[in-house]
Amino acid sequence: MSQYIARFWTEVWQQLEHFYQQENDRISQIKDWSQLHLGVHHYVKVKWTSKKLNKLQWGTPHYGTISIDTHEPFSWSDDAYKIAAGDYMREITDISHIEALFSTLCKEMDEVFQSNKFHAKLFDYRFQIILEFEHEGREISYQKELINQEKLAAAKQTIAAFIETKIMADLPVRPAEKDGFFFARHLINPDFFVQHEAVIEPLRQRIADKYRGNEERLNQWMYDYTMAFKDWAEKNILSIYFESEGEYTTGWRLNSELRPTQEELTFFVYIALQIGAKEPDTRKQYIELAQQLGSQEAAIYLQHGICKHASKTVHFQGVANDILKIITIQILMEKEEAYREALQYIIGLLQEGFVKGYNLQLESEQENYLPMQGLAKTELHQFFANCLAYPNLYPLIADYAQIAMEEYAWYEDVEPSELSAMPGTYAVFGLGLYSDAYFSLVQHYMSLVDCEHQLVQNGYAEAFLAAHNLSLDTLPVLLDILLSANEGELEPLIGLVFDEPKLLAELIHQLEQKEDYERGYVLYRIFGSSRELAQHIEQALSPIKEMLGKLTEWMEDYE
Repeated sequence: MSQYIARFWTEVWQQLEHFYQQENDRISQIKDWSQLHLGVHHYVKVKWTSKKLNKLQWGTPHYGTISIDTHEPFSWSDDAYKIAAGDYMREITDISHIEALFSTLCKEMDEVFQSNKFHAKLFDYRFQIILEFEHEGREISYQKELINQEKLAAAKQTIAAFIETKIMADLPVRPAEKDGFFFARHLINPDFFVQHEAVIEPLRQRIADKYRGNEERLNQWMYDYTMAFKDWAEKNILSIYFESEGEYTTGWRLNSELRPTQEELTFFVYIALQIGAKEPDTRKQYIELAQQLGSQEAAIYLQHGICKHASKTVHFQGVANDILKIITIQILMEKEEAYREALQYIIGLLQEGFVKGYNLQLESEQENYLPMQGLAKTELHQFFANCLAYPNLYPLIADYAQIAMEEYAWYEDVEPSELSAMPGTYAVFGLGLYSDAYFSLVQHYMSLVDCEHQLVQNGYAEAFLAAHNLSLDTLPVLLDILLSANEGELEPLIGLVFDEPKLLAELIHQLEQKEDYERGYVLYRIFGSSRELAQHIEQALSPIKEMLGKLTEWMEDYE
């Protein structure tokens, strides 16, 4: 090893050894390792650039900066270890010197990687080493993957034993929760499994079956394999055949004439289908990208969906595409039974896992809409307004709403905008306007709605008051409606009068159970400013005057 290479390695290793020793001490304290967690670290990148490390180098000889990343860096951050390179850099003048330097880095790092110097979990069975080096105004990059064959063989034995004893074994034996994260990633690792649906799917499904009845664990497993499958797609398809575009939303554009093998493309489609339960939008995007890559299977899915979701009676016809998230309803006979069967059809779809944030295409002679401002007049809105024309359907509409409501989800009947609505919105709003039997459903909806990102509920208070007189029964519902609003620039409600002691006492009672900011906001929507409240107090008679006076402090705190 030449002197200049030895000095370069010494500089690098001083930083790495310090880092690995700290990590070794931390890892040694961990007691609850997953048996499938093969190792923590698998990456190091060493980079030299002629740029000065900092301003202190100005006016003094400088030889550039060495940066060391101990994990794959994010594009938006830089937490590499940085050191000022020494005068030995003057000796590195051509490509052969850089190649010799990279060869030495690999040799020395491999010696550490293969040794028993540190905790057995410090390194994974594989280790990627990268050298980036500035030369004659351009950056040269070298990389190599090191393999610890002994660890790899042990890992294969561990995974095989895990499958036999934890996955294939009969209930009540189940994998530990912490094992799911690692097993999902092993599934899409070609060192352990052939990347084919026939190999992967039975194992994925077996674990899912074992968690049936335990919603939390099942959801965690679905999340684990969804993230792992997306990582596979990113590494093996998206980053190779597409270029990302868009700063805040990720779109993909074909970037070359190259195409994946048929096996890779088929597995990509499989990946897309499996992540659909958690991320239907990503599934749709992947299927569209697979079609661009030439997948006939993907083209069929885009046209017809995954499963055949069709139904036809003498009253209605329904077809659904679970990839495009579209339900098509054709009313063949404009009567109650047609809408009953259509509702039952949609409820059945949701119970089978059809995405709740769907769009609906409707063929119907009736064209009803709910009597309120702020709702888009879409065919989805029209369908539920048509259903609400039949009071006998109210219980079924309520059943639909209970199934459909989902926090942080939106129908796709409009582009994302101020008209976006949470699934169940049209059903709940209509039931709340037309019947007092569903006030609790309205309150449940208001407890779920994402008031920071949804606006359509802002107009519901006025529609609710127009449909129902203000009373002891409607007041709690009205308050929940008001508190679910996206505050924005909402104005006080018009014509809302509290001139009955019992009603005002109930208002005070309800507000006492709210947070300070909630009290002030409700009072603002009811009375306007504190000045306007003071005017009400001046004009009121006892005991209304005294009761209104109790609200003054809450109002002033809000302003």
